[in-house]
Amino acid sequence: MTTILIIEDNNDIRESTAEILELSGYKVLQANNGKAGVDLAFQHKPDLILCDIMMPELDGYGVLYMLGKNAETAGTPFIFLTAKAERIDFRKGMEMGADDYLTKPFDDIELLNAIESRLKKKQRQEEYYNQSIDKLEKLASGNGQGLAELREMIAGRKVRQIKKKQILYYDGDTPQGLYLVLEGSVKTIKMAEDGRELLTGMYRAEDYLGIHALLLDESYTDTAEAVEDSAVCLLPKDMTINLLNKYPDVGQQFIRILANNVREKEEQLIELAYNSVRKRLAQVLIRLSKQSADPSQFKVSRDELAAMAGMATETVSRTLTDFKEEGSIEKKGSQINILDMNRLIKMKN
Repeated sequence: MTTILIIEDNNDIRESTAEILELSGYKVLQANNGKAGVDLAFQHKPDLILCDIMMPELDGYGVLYMLGKNAETAGTPFIFLTAKAERIDFRKGMEMGADDYLTKPFDDIELLNAIESRLKKKQRQEEYYNQSIDKLEKLASGNGQGLAELREMIAGRKVRQIKKKQILYYDGDTPQGLYLVLEGSVKTIKMAEDGRELLTGMYRAEDYLGIHALLLDESYTDTAEAVEDSAVCLLPKDMTINLLNKYPDVGQQFIRILANNVREKEEQLIELAYNSVRKRLAQVLIRLSKQSADPSQFKVSRDELAAMAGMATETVSRTLTDFKEEGSIEKKGSQINILDMNRLIKMKN
């Protein structure tokens, strides 16, 4: 029988919610404060948790934080029950790993639909993990003890599915941890004073996101947005920092990642400063090809190419047309096929 834990300090809401769930065939556990809720979660390992935000002893964010630090409860579907619907509350909860919100008062259908949806998603996530175990193993390859612990931490985290154009975090947000892209792609962007969108990075499967902010203990300096439907997991800040401090092999892996990031940024700056429009766009296409699972084809919008190459969208369109007429590429919508990589590589400045 599926077990659901309700953590809610309002007796009427808690008991009425429990009654609805029991009538629907669920086994229900109840806690009237956050601390008692965490204890019950650790003891019984429920299949799903409903939790109020504003509570005595320990608030909902504290509950989610404590559960996230325990490998046996970190992946449990978690739905906030809240009377507050401000954007900042939604953002904070989702960044910490909450799966959904129910705004009080909610009706029976809303409650049951939310629970059924999260339980089905949990089942899909478990199937996803079974299919992706080889990929997760590669993310922390090596024989060191630290890399082994990093591998275990990754495998034990909750997979978060994000839709195309969904925001992962905003410029100015405080990092809750380190994001790992498992599937799809995520871009980081920064808005210029004149309103233009500047693309600061593209991240695909097996890429870590937000390393600089995490290590510097500073707010994010850009916004992360899904380019397509993607899957990510969040490695909690404290757990990641502890691993870095404890194991040199983990630190060395992240140093290599940072070094590669710095080298890529230096190359982009040189391209922007010295290369012609044609050369810049060719270099962007080459870089995207190298990052793609299939180097001969990838999807990217004109706006994204413009942000990466530092040029106007109209200029990107004209230059892509030139490349197409020259036989370097083929373009259908956002799909670009590389026909002559050697021509792009030897593009004159």
